[in-house]
Amino acid sequence: METTRQKKVSKLLQKDIAEILQKRIKKEGNYGILLSVTKVSVTVDFSAAKIHLSIFPSEMSTQILAEVSKISSRIRHEVAQKAKKQLRKVPELIFFLDDSLDYIEKIESSLKGLDNPLKN
Repeated sequence: METTRQKKVSKLLQKDIAEILQKRIKKEGNYGILLSVTKVSVTVDFSAAKIHLSIFPSEMSTQILAEVSKISSRIRHEVAQKAKKQLRKVPELIFFLDDSLDYIEKIESSLKGLDNPLKN
């Protein structure tokens, strides 16, 4: 169970990282990409943060996740600049792919398709 402090830090990181990533995408001219930070969870000792990203189109998701992971130290520095009044130390950022939309799409297609278990 998360403490109140962990929840506050998670929300702060989620907002700041989303802003940073959106600015980077615009600056690089990748207008066909939709990237959102779906969930951030911080460890109890605030040493690491797991950031789940949802990327559309999903074909490019592994490539974009690799690029974001490569520049995680720069993103962490930018977060530190934005949140220097709220956080003493910014946790290490670990990025993951949030594939919940793909999972939902697969379930919907299964229910609409031939392998619908409800149509017996």
